[in-house]
Amino acid sequence: MNKIKLNILTFGMLSLGLFSCSESFLDVEPETSIFDSNFYKTEADFEMALVGCYDGYQRTTSDGGTAFYVASELLSDECFGGAGAGDDRNNQLLDRFDLSQAPSYNDIFNETWKSYYAGIFRCNKLLAKLDDISWEGKEDTRNRIEGETRYLRALLYFDLARLFNKVPLLLEPTTDNVPQSEPAAIYKIIAEDLKFAAENINQPAYSPSWATANDGRATQWAAKAVLGRVFLFYTGYYGTADLEGVVDKAYVLAGLDNVIAEGGFSLVSEYKNLWEAASTTPVSEDNTLASTWAGRGNSEAVFTQKFNYTSDYNGNVDGNRWLVMMGLRETTSSPYGYGWGLCTVNPKTAQSFDTDDQRKTASVIDMVSEGVIEDVDLSKWREYTGYCNKKYIPLALPDGTNIVDGLGEGDNQISQFQDFIVMRYSDVLLMAAELGSAKAQTYFDEVRGRAGLGTKTVTKEAIMAERRVEFAFEGIRYWDLLRQGIDVAAAAIAESNTEVLSANVSDFITITEANIKKTNGFMQIPNTQITLSNGVLKQNAGW
Repeated sequence: MNKIKLNILTFGMLSLGLFSCSESFLDVEPETSIFDSNFYKTEADFEMALVGCYDGYQRTTSDGGTAFYVASELLSDECFGGAGAGDDRNNQLLDRFDLSQAPSYNDIFNETWKSYYAGIFRCNKLLAKLDDISWEGKEDTRNRIEGETRYLRALLYFDLARLFNKVPLLLEPTTDNVPQSEPAAIYKIIAEDLKFAAENINQPAYSPSWATANDGRATQWAAKAVLGRVFLFYTGYYGTADLEGVVDKAYVLAGLDNVIAEGGFSLVSEYKNLWEAASTTPVSEDNTLASTWAGRGNSEAVFTQKFNYTSDYNGNVDGNRWLVMMGLRETTSSPYGYGWGLCTVNPKTAQSFDTDDQRKTASVIDMVSEGVIEDVDLSKWREYTGYCNKKYIPLALPDGTNIVDGLGEGDNQISQFQDFIVMRYSDVLLMAAELGSAKAQTYFDEVRGRAGLGTKTVTKEAIMAERRVEFAFEGIRYWDLLRQGIDVAAAAIAESNTEVLSANVSDFITITEANIKKTNGFMQIPNTQITLSNGVLKQNAGW
């Protein structure tokens, strides 16, 4: 058996480490491993195995590798590397597209790679077993389970394909040492999986009561929305007219219009209420936080990746492991919590909002105007810019106590439980507008109106500018740039001697277009995986 086989097998055959989420369909504890000989014998077994697939998707974050979200922010023009003044420069490696920043970091995505393929293994195992039992009279249940599983597999492969371009395409629970597939083959499967999910997960339109029990579950609405994102990225970057003959523009647009017309979603009335920190204020007199947060499963959350606070160091893995990275560097300033200070906000991003745009104060912490600077020791921070991410940041009480203290293990690194909104309804509106819906102007104005802005003629350029501020710090901007072509992305991301503070002294950031272009926008294949494959895997250009 090749070493890569062992690597995939070890991580794929982990027992069903299910996680619990408050008021969620995922509140389940396993009685067995999905690989026990007595499993996959009943409908209930498949429902439990499906939760294991959701767990596999969650663990792409919870296992603690370089999270897709963090990478997306570092690669974009929204943020710089940040972190501690004396830390290794692995974040700068990604921010600059430059291995010379940290030459020993040739395995920066290794844990990420393993976690993604572990999740794919679980999905493939379930799909391979589906016809082992009779579904007579329950065909809809069978199709729903297959649809949810294929939706998750599509998400896993979409992340991998965007990061690495060419990856091994495994469609059964194999441990074979296979070469990387071409993007066309990978995206064909992603499109087929999402199309099947869109047409076979017959769950109802959004309602608060449904979301209370099912927040985080895949729906036909989520599949249609993600298919729009996949379509725009693939056809944009690779210059094709459709998604490898599986779906065309008309099919994708019809799906988005259907989500808008029948999905039951709506924009949360105040933008800031989408985000916990943005909607929270400290109440010093009784050491509490007051919040107007819209909550989990709100009307704008089309699909959410779930997390919980019950992570520990004994095998329970369900926390948001990247959230601590976004915290204030080694300090708290209520409501903002302690962390490692990654992804300091590029001032040009903070300045990209219109004066009256309500999204700015909901998205960006202005360290001076909010008084946060008074609590910060700048000698500990690298690439401080005066601005931080407000959408995803740990929370702290007025006395400085991190919210996670006393929950689960109370560990600031593993017990963070803020969910990640993968797809919002506003994205559906803007994608439909971009693809030429008959209601494009209406959809566009709806998004701008919620932000307190007036109408503006809808054009491709206007939509891309709107997406920049609507989805700031949501892990979307880099991929929006890249789908417009590597030249567009490189020009936007490049920096020429931009001044920041590192250890409270002047520092300068230069990001060259040439470094970005030589990679074609894709990341380094982990060296460990190339070695384990005996050279079957090939490194991407520029790394």
